[in-house]
Amino acid sequence: MGKKTRTIQQITWFLWFVVLFVWACIATASEAASSVANPGCLENCGDVLVPYPFGIEDLKCAKNESFLLVCNSSTNPPKLYIGGKTLVYKISVENSTATIGIDAAFRCYNETGLKWRFDQKITMSNWPLTFSNSRNKFTSLGCDNLGLMNDANGGFGGGCFSLCGYNESGPPDDGSCSGVGCCQTPIPKHIKTLNITVDKLSSINMTDNSKSNISCIYAFLTDPTLFNMSTIDLHIDPSIDDREGPSGYACGNIGTLCSYSDNGRGYRCSCQEGYMGNPYLPQGCQDINECEDPSTYPCEGTCKNTPGNYTCICPLVMRGDGKVACHGVRLIIIVTVLGAILSFVMSILLIFILYKRRRKEKNFTKHGGLVLQNQRVRIFKEEELIKATNNYGHLLGQGGFGSVYRGVLANDTHIAVKKPRGLDKTDLNQQFQHEICIISQVNHKNVVKLLGLCLHTDIPLLVNEFISNGTLFEHIHKTKSNFLRSWKNCLRIAEETASALNYLHSSADPPIIHRDVKSSNILLDDHHTAKVSDFGASVLIPIGQNGLDIAVQGTLGYLDPEYLTTGNLTAKSDVYSFGVLLVELLTGQNPCTFTRFGERSNLIQYFISSLQNKNLFQILNVEAIDRTEREQILEVAKLVMNCLNGCGEKRTNNDGSGRGSC
Repeated sequence: MGKKTRTIQQITWFLWFVVLFVWACIATASEAASSVANPGCLENCGDVLVPYPFGIEDLKCAKNESFLLVCNSSTNPPKLYIGGKTLVYKISVENSTATIGIDAAFRCYNETGLKWRFDQKITMSNWPLTFSNSRNKFTSLGCDNLGLMNDANGGFGGGCFSLCGYNESGPPDDGSCSGVGCCQTPIPKHIKTLNITVDKLSSINMTDNSKSNISCIYAFLTDPTLFNMSTIDLHIDPSIDDREGPSGYACGNIGTLCSYSDNGRGYRCSCQEGYMGNPYLPQGCQDINECEDPSTYPCEGTCKNTPGNYTCICPLVMRGDGKVACHGVRLIIIVTVLGAILSFVMSILLIFILYKRRRKEKNFTKHGGLVLQNQRVRIFKEEELIKATNNYGHLLGQGGFGSVYRGVLANDTHIAVKKPRGLDKTDLNQQFQHEICIISQVNHKNVVKLLGLCLHTDIPLLVNEFISNGTLFEHIHKTKSNFLRSWKNCLRIAEETASALNYLHSSADPPIIHRDVKSSNILLDDHHTAKVSDFGASVLIPIGQNGLDIAVQGTLGYLDPEYLTTGNLTAKSDVYSFGVLLVELLTGQNPCTFTRFGERSNLIQYFISSLQNKNLFQILNVEAIDRTEREQILEVAKLVMNCLNGCGEKRTNNDGSGRGSC
């Protein structure tokens, strides 16, 4: 025989074949990159890497008994077996293949005829393997050779035959398999058993120079891309039979894909894009952190890993896909522009701060701060009051020429800040200075105390003590407080108000006319003590004078009719307003909006008429508990009539007690 025939005779009894199997959701970039076996299980048998669902020797390491392998470590190197006797040479995670050894079908002849014969019966019914029709072809090797194949169930049959040309003793030198000394034919899908037989097409006709040699013919499966005279591989798919049902699926939980095998029944597991690892492990595949491998996953901007993918956001002001390229202004230009803008803004801000500080200093000087700061009155900063009032967020009320806001200082002192609004600034400034001039002279327990001033604003602010229980007007007309039905309480409030007015008219130096005595300007503290407030309309009486000719100002319903008609303001004008306040306190009626029989009426005339007709107690809001209190009420009612006399000179106290100070 020739050289080729002698080479064929050296082929071992065991041929190699490759097994395809279903693997993790995403193919791994490297077989040894991470653990591919179950935790606590062997990963290697000698040089063979064993990934799950296969396992070595221990059933807990494999998906089931069909995937269980045996490692014989007594040999050198150790050998791996499936099914107890079939050698496993390689399991590739990257290529999803395995290589195992199996006997081939053959016949060998000598000069006398058939010497050896072996028909191969391959069955993988108990293995998770399927012959790969996409990777394998049935191959017959030898001259005048007829190779046949069929499955155990008789479901198919086929084969091919190879001839040799004249004086040819084997396949051609180029290693091709085209029918001359070698033939190939496809196999069908989803077969798990294969019977291979081989036979001669004719009797042996051996040349003289080969009579002492042995001639063999072979039949087997092999991958055509790997087929040559020194290596013959057989490929098989380990497609897992899907008859196990959903609960028996071998794919892991995370990042895996389950797809039907191309070679027939069953399914395969693989890793989704962006994942890597073993898809057959219970935990599934692991997410690839693309941001850690910029050479493989480029990003010109900010990289953020996402499950199975990653995002790349271009830098600020730039646009485009950061995975490809970002376009726009570069960071150095942005920093330069932002620096210029920041410098401009800081310059404007500095100018504004200096301007505001200079304006505050100017206001402080204009409002007499240089003089007042050396006196007992406290000077507040504007920022201090803004913080105390929560940026003037707690409005208490409005009166005179401004609004009053509640606040709390850092030392927990409660304050009422009077803030002017709605008038010409010149008028406001004059009005404020006028009120400061008046209230700074007052020191009486029944007059609201001045705690300090704020002189840094365009119009100065007054900071008074906070009186917590609201105004007398609210208690009479809104809440209708029960404590005012007691004559004793009403009398006390009347006496405290009269005491404050008497102080203003007689003890202040110079005397002060309040000019706006009314229930909304009488505050009550937690003990219902009366406090006279709001001196925005008040005036000082020059020494040696009893009154002033001044523009009429006050609240209709409380205004002295004599002052209203003549413009002559005296202390008796406050006495008249006090008389109206007493009528309001006794009757619980509003002198500005009093109605009778559905029509507006004059409360003062109604009160005087009731007193004269001796039915006063029928219109009162207070209750007398005994005869003494009834007599006191009648006595005060007569005093009220004196206070309400149309002639100011006749508004005097007729009992000499000083109570009411008319």
